[in-house]
Amino acid sequence: MKKKVMLGMSGGVDSSVAALLLLQQGYDVTGVTMKLRPDQYMAESQSGGCCSLDDIDDARRVAYRLGIEHLVLNFTQVFSEKVIDYFASEYLAGRTPNPCIACNAHVKFDALLRKALSLEYDYVATGHYAVITQNDEGRWLLKKAPCSKDQSYVLYHLTQHQLAHTLMPLAGMEKSEARELAREAGLPVAHKPDSQEICFVQDNDYASFIRRYTGKEPPPGNFIDQAGNVLGTHKGITHYTIGQRKGLGISFGKPMFVTKIDPISNTVTLGENGSQYASSLIAGKVNLISADTLEAPISAQVKVRYQAPPAPARLTPLDNGKIRVDFQEPQRSVTPGQAAVFYDGDLVLGGGIIETV
Repeated sequence: MKKKVMLGMSGGVDSSVAALLLLQQGYDVTGVTMKLRPDQYMAESQSGGCCSLDDIDDARRVAYRLGIEHLVLNFTQVFSEKVIDYFASEYLAGRTPNPCIACNAHVKFDALLRKALSLEYDYVATGHYAVITQNDEGRWLLKKAPCSKDQSYVLYHLTQHQLAHTLMPLAGMEKSEARELAREAGLPVAHKPDSQEICFVQDNDYASFIRRYTGKEPPPGNFIDQAGNVLGTHKGITHYTIGQRKGLGISFGKPMFVTKIDPISNTVTLGENGSQYASSLIAGKVNLISADTLEAPISAQVKVRYQAPPAPARLTPLDNGKIRVDFQEPQRSVTPGQAAVFYDGDLVLGGGIIETV
């Protein structure tokens, strides 16, 4: 019997080509579009690449073209609790979250996988660019995709159980190749642009979204320098993130960067060029993929942002399950709330959430 795969179809080109490849590899494929956004954020005109009404329709048309079943499953409750609530609370606490990582961890590779297994599917699949493999001892591993669109950074949280039941057919492919396959197959999304914004936030206006969603608006407070001197007034901490230079709302006659956000004192610390660099960090909520535990300090490469290059560092396990990261050279805009992901070459060792710098 063919192995059954539940494929997450966002309506974009990547998941559409994933469906095509899985069919060519002999799987029995069902396309599933997850309804994630609450109804008030389901505007038809906003195609966020992640369950707008237009995207659901695109996924349905691709499924029809490929001759596979297409379902729409409602995951709005878990998405609201684990992604939107988390996003808002982190900003209100002065941190900068990555909601795409939260969505992957709690929705695509948890709630969707549990649904698939309950319906007797063998695997879930996605259009991510990353490599899942297994070593000689039977341990599942995650590696970088050998292409320019490697997405392993947002997948560091995957468990052995999840990796064993996940397929990523785009692993070794460039995005241009995926688009060409979609065009050759006559898929209606071959030239659809990638989404660049968070799907539930219109116009990238995080502060306005948080105010509408929570009913809370952090009050104005002081910009201060690193010595505590008051430099001016900020609009509220949800308007800022570490490393930000533009949009501060005040001119200093020289480039100034956000280096710290303190919700307790309601201050935003600014510094000149170079002050936004950090030599170390503490990562919590650590998930390790390549081993069960980290027993002793090791050398690794660490990414502190999706687009950041991996930086040589020393990983030291702490008694509380956290990991201290000491960089060989200071890194720019190391931001509490973001992920620090650990690599050994192409191998993803694991990662965690940056707590302190």
